[in-house]
Amino acid sequence: MPRGRGTRPTSDRVREGLFSALGGDLSDRSFLDLYAGSGAVGLEAASRGAARVVLVEREVSALNALRANVEALNLPHVEVRAESVARFLVEPAVPFDVVFLDPPYADPIDTVLTALAANGWLSPKGMVVAERATRDGEPPWPPGLVTDRSRRYGDTTLWYGRRP
Repeated sequence: MPRGRGTRPTSDRVREGLFSALGGDLSDRSFLDLYAGSGAVGLEAASRGAARVVLVEREVSALNALRANVEALNLPHVEVRAESVARFLVEPAVPFDVVFLDPPYADPIDTVLTALAANGWLSPKGMVVAERATRDGEPPWPPGLVTDRSRRYGDTTLWYGRRP
């Protein structure tokens, strides 16, 4: 983990719940981890068989930890992108089966969700999972995404969105 308070790790309990909800085995699925931090979520997706994992992070200390973790685990099909989520999402889209986003809780996510829904980032049966502070309530799903379910873990809630 990077030092300081800039990165808030996804707890083991929340990660366990996430991958249980996704069916555990991610074989042949693609996984996009936005605001990847140390990479714990995306690297777990790779260890569970995800065929392609892309980790997007721009904060320098988190990025250094992320790169070290990717190198130490030597998992195939893991790509690290050292840029902001906004910059990444203006590229031509390659659809993903699962998009996980865990931005700083104070950051609004409506523009990210809109870009994911409107610009082809989700496969036809793709799922968006947003980790948010429970107190913030449901994310502002844009046209093209609807709530599938949510699961609360104390102060954290995972919100699952899908195409209608």
